[in-house]
Amino acid sequence: MVHIITDSGSDVKGTVDENITIVPLRITFGEEDYYDGVTLSHQQFYEKLIESDEFPKTSQVSPFEFENVFRAVQEAGDTAVVITLSQKLSGTYQSALMAAEGFGDIIKVVDSKSVSLGEGILVQYAAALRDAGQSAAEIAEKLEEKKQDICVIALLDTLEYLKKGGRLSKAAAFAGGLLSIKPVLSLAEGEIVVLGKARGSKQGNNMLIQMIEKSNGVDFNMPLMLGYSGLSDAILKKYILDSEALWAGNADKLNITTVGGTIGAHSGPGAIAVAYFHK
Repeated sequence: MVHIITDSGSDVKGTVDENITIVPLRITFGEEDYYDGVTLSHQQFYEKLIESDEFPKTSQVSPFEFENVFRAVQEAGDTAVVITLSQKLSGTYQSALMAAEGFGDIIKVVDSKSVSLGEGILVQYAAALRDAGQSAAEIAEKLEEKKQDICVIALLDTLEYLKKGGRLSKAAAFAGGLLSIKPVLSLAEGEIVVLGKARGSKQGNNMLIQMIEKSNGVDFNMPLMLGYSGLSDAILKKYILDSEALWAGNADKLNITTVGGTIGAHSGPGAIAVAYFHK
């Protein structure tokens, strides 16, 4: 049997079957430590993010935690493919590599070069390959090839949390708030990049649609995920309605999830995102 293993930064919980193993990252609010998605749900995370004066910190999965999972795979006589957060954004990939050293060829580790929904659709693709009878080595090889086609585009509702996380100056955040500027972000070579800045939600939604079209469109034969941060999906529902022409006749059902603490700490509530493989 081929096991598919990922970290909780992939935000796939609730969108995949129980045969996917999710190893949680840790989230710290002040002196309180939690396991992402285990002892702290996404809803609880955003409640704390909004209410707490403490800015949360996330910690990578340790090699020891991966070793425990890998040992169970070995003892069962099975193999595994491990898909992690981009190594440029987290040390989780290096932890998985270190843990895998003692297990030979039975463990294949893949850097998704993405995060959250982008990592999530790679996990879903891996599961589909496993169900089609592919070996761990074959799956890892195909993931390395197809991850180059992943597009992640996100629209933030506020610049406040980028400022709190030290990713933005106070002056830029203040000016952005006054002008209702909403940054449109993506990932390039595993790093977060700014694609543009929209003034207001309507222009932001239009920019998301334009960016998808500019990337050559969505490959609807591959996994697709949409997500939102915070306690309400109202902004995402509005985006789906505004972009109905993209999905109508192409996707019978849109796979929707919440964006967890790994990215949510920096995006804040009210962000929306879409991840897909381009044509």
